[in-house]
Amino acid sequence: MTTTLTAYPRFISLEGGEGAGKTTVLNALRAMLQADGADVLSTREPGGTPLAEQIRGLLLRNEPAGEDVAPETELLLMFAARAQHLRHTILPALQRGSWVLCDRFTDSSYAYQGGGRGLPIALIAGLEQHVVGLQPGLTLLLDVGVDEGRARARGRDPSPDRIEREQDDFFERVRNTFLQRAAAEPDRFRIIDASRPADVVAADAVRHLAQWQRAQQS
Repeated sequence: MTTTLTAYPRFISLEGGEGAGKTTVLNALRAMLQADGADVLSTREPGGTPLAEQIRGLLLRNEPAGEDVAPETELLLMFAARAQHLRHTILPALQRGSWVLCDRFTDSSYAYQGGGRGLPIALIAGLEQHVVGLQPGLTLLLDVGVDEGRARARGRDPSPDRIEREQDDFFERVRNTFLQRAAAEPDRFRIIDASRPADVVAADAVRHLAQWQRAQQS
């Protein structure tokens, strides 16, 4: 499928597997932009609006007894939340000239529901084209090994959600898909080694955003 997606230079997404440290990096990026006087919106997926946050709860909570969440259901709920998020939060902010920093966007659907669940990439691409229609100008991929990332996540939250309880092979597929997408789109992605100390990772992310910001101004 050939897709035409509008890229917004002030729309920055953070991607990565469990325990990659996206929240710390997002906070550092927001502080950097605000120090320059920019208006910044920080948001997350799934979520970002009251309805989308309710869908997040459906996606991440334990399954009702005897009823698993089908991969297709998971994917469609992700895109339902994304549609609300896009139209009620992201697009209005971009249209008023704000920077938008988003913890996860459509690349996570390719990685988790595509790579992890094995759903067809063409299905995800079709939803991206018809439901989303845009992509970040810059995506920072925080890459960390599955073992290390999961150990960090367990230390942060001893009660994992439905997706966090998946097996290592699921997260290996997720990581590989992220890396494949980054290799296929080097102009949009920057891969950051997230195995390093959090302050080093955050400083590296700030450097990439500063370079991106200068490139947009030239």
